[in-house]
Parts: sequence; structure tokens; C-alpha cells
Amino acid sequence: MSQETNSRSSPNPDRELIIDGSTGEGGGQILRTSLALSALLNRPVDIINIRRGRKNPGLQPQHLTAVRAMATIARARVDGAELGSQRLRFAPQGIAAGRYTFDVAAVRASAGSVGLIFQAVAPALFVASEPSQLTLKGGTHVPWSPPTTYLEMVFLPALERLGLRGTMKTLRWGWYPRGGGLVEAMITPGRPIAPLHLEDRGELVSLEYLSVVSNLPRSIAHRQRDRLLHRLQEKGLSARGEILEAPSPGKGTFVFLLAHYQSIRAGFGALGERGKPAERVADEAFAAFWAHHASGAAVEKHLADQLVVYLALAEGPSRFTTSEVTQHLLTNLWVIEQFLPVTFTVEGVVGQPGAVEVHI
Repeated sequence: MSQETNSRSSPNPDRELIIDGSTGEGGGQILRTSLALSALLNRPVDIINIRRGRKNPGLQPQHLTAVRAMATIARARVDGAELGSQRLRFAPQGIAAGRYTFDVAAVRASAGSVGLIFQAVAPALFVASEPSQLTLKGGTHVPWSPPTTYLEMVFLPALERLGLRGTMKTLRWGWYPRGGGLVEAMITPGRPIAPLHLEDRGELVSLEYLSVVSNLPRSIAHRQRDRLLHRLQEKGLSARGEILEAPSPGKGTFVFLLAHYQSIRAGFGALGERGKPAERVADEAFAAFWAHHASGAAVEKHLADQLVVYLALAEGPSRFTTSEVTQHLLTNLWVIEQFLPVTFTVEGVVGQPGAVEVHI
């Protein structure tokens, strides 16, 4: 099955754009992508129905931190930037590179994701006039968001293919519910952005694992590792890696499997929680890896929806295969098309492997 989203003519850059935050998947990604593109295009945006269908609708601490961060970077006038707000007006005045510190706890003590804040600010800073340095404080490894390990080992290396360079280092880990993580990142602008043509990932070259605990017995990390290696061995695979006792004000466990293919990396993580056996944590990370590996596709499903913003800004058309077409991806494509005169063609159905073409 093939589906194509229809691009309109080039938007009027002076007109305030209205984005319905309840469209498609209806999550915070609509907010983050809208703010990023608003800043990039210097175009005001009015985002309504923000996270309307969620259990806790409207702006939560991590979303409000992202709004404040983007307002600082884009020197924007903002209306509606408060907890629980389901409507936000954002009028940027131009992107300013610099040294920035953004702390989710400045809004409210929580484990709000710093990975999601990074996703919001990165597109604008990658096209700024000078490099920027970020200090991010909050949750580094929390549910429903990209771990900073993933951003460092998968997302940023993928951007290097497009000519964009960034680094990230997790100095202190922040787990749910306490948070308190500390991350430092550098973003070096690069233009023009190169397109991506990646339908064949190549052979699997190697696998690396990371098994982590904070303020819990080291034996849990050993159990996670042993289970993961056993599951890989069942498929005739092996991995090298390390066990880490990560500095953190809270308690948590995490396992991460990094797959090096000839043409791209892919990463798969799972978080522990109270009452969840270490073996199950490892099983979840393995299952995510194997689903991607067995698909034969080049780009894993989380990376797919993170790359499309950059590919929409590239100097030419792109095409890549992905191990799963997600509603998250389709929603992000819809948002991008509201801002830019691009067309996306998606081959495949939600929940199955597919391919994405970006027509510039």
C-alpha cells in the first residue's frame, strides 16, 4: 500500500500558522516540531489543542521547558507558556547561538526528558550562525522518550551523514521519578544539509551492549547482560560491551544494544522499574533489536521520525527504508508539510516495514 501526503504551495511566511495539536498521534512531537520550524523559518505559529487526548493534557514540565528553551534561542514572544496550557502562540525574532542551560526542575521537580528538549532545540541551532553549547538537566533515561545514550550513539552519528555535527555526554543520569540528570552537548551548524539515500543498510558488522545500574546492586546489571548475550547467542550472534554503575541522585537500570551495520547504526534500549525482572529488561531490548534486524530495513523506527525534519531542509530529495511505519512518523510528516513546500511519500502501512521519500 502506498500513501502520499499532499503538500500545498509555499506558505506565506508573514501569516501566523495554526497547528492543531490533536492531529494524528496528538503528542508532544507536534509541539516540538512546530516550534523548531517556526524558529527556522522565522514564522509565527499558534498551536491549539496541545496534547488534548492525553491523560494529562496540555503542557507538562518537559514541554514547557522546551517552549522556554525555544523562546530563548529564537528570542520569541510567547503567549500561553504555562503548565497545562493547551494553546500556545509563538512569534520568533531570529535564532541566536550561544551557551544555554535548560533545567526541567526550574518548571517543576520532575524527571521530564532532556532528550525531548534536545530534539526541540537542535534543528534551529544546527542552522544558527555559530556553534552552541547546551547544559540540560532533568530525566536522561525515562519512559516514552529517547535516552541520551541513544541520541549520543545513534541520532547524532546519523546526522553526520547529513553534514551536521554534534556531541553529547551524560555526566549524571536522571531516572524516573527523581530526574536530576546532567547532560552537556555541543552543536556545530552545517549547511547545506545533505540528502539521504539509504535503502540498504549493509551487513551487520558488530554489536555492542551497555548494562547500567544506579544505586542498585551491580548483580542486576550482570543479569541484564547475561540474558541479553544469551538471547543473542540463540540467534548465532555475539556482542561486546560494559557494565556501568552510573552516577545519579536516583535509582534505575537500563540496557542498551547498539547495532553497527555497514551503512548506519541502530540502537535499542529498555528501562528497568520496580518489580520488573532484569531478564525482562534484556528481553525487551533484544526484541526491539530483532524486530528491526529481521525487517531488513535501513533506518529503525525511532530514528525515522527524528530524521525527517532535517531531510525536509536538505538540498535535494531523500529516500530511506524503515523497519516500521509509525503513527508518530506520519504525524511528524504532516506537521512539516504545514510549514514547508515539501511532499512526503510513504510506502507501507502503520506497524509494518516501509519506505519514505522526501520530495523537495
